[in-house]
Amino acid sequence: MGNATLDEEYVSTNGIRLHVVMAGPTNGLPVVLLHGFPESWLCWAKQWYAFAEAGCRVIIPDQRGYNLSDKPKGVRAYKIDTLVNDVIGLISALGFEKVSLVGHDWGAAIAWMLASKYPERLEPVMNF
Repeated sequence: MGNATLDEEYVSTNGIRLHVVMAGPTNGLPVVLLHGFPESWLCWAKQWYAFAEAGCRVIIPDQRGYNLSDKPKGVRAYKIDTLVNDVIGLISALGFEKVSLVGHDWGAAIAWMLASKYPERLEPVMNF
């Protein structure tokens, strides 16, 4: 096995700060992994390493309201369009034009909506 390590930082997007964990080469294909409900970036603990070792730049945010990310008050702050805009803002803040996107559970719903609204921001579907 290689020596992929995790980097953590906070990224400002859509009026909030998201806690983001990243791994893999900075020039690798960016892959964003979106967790489900009620989880955090840790739900990808068994997958991130394989992506990083395959040469991908793995980007795993704690989504709005979870773990170490900001937790705005009120139901309106968690509409799916807002959550999609969090991810689009994250992609832009990290300097990526396009990413591959993987979602689990509620993260999959966000990924589907993002693909519907912003198909130009996503790489074509891939098989690993």
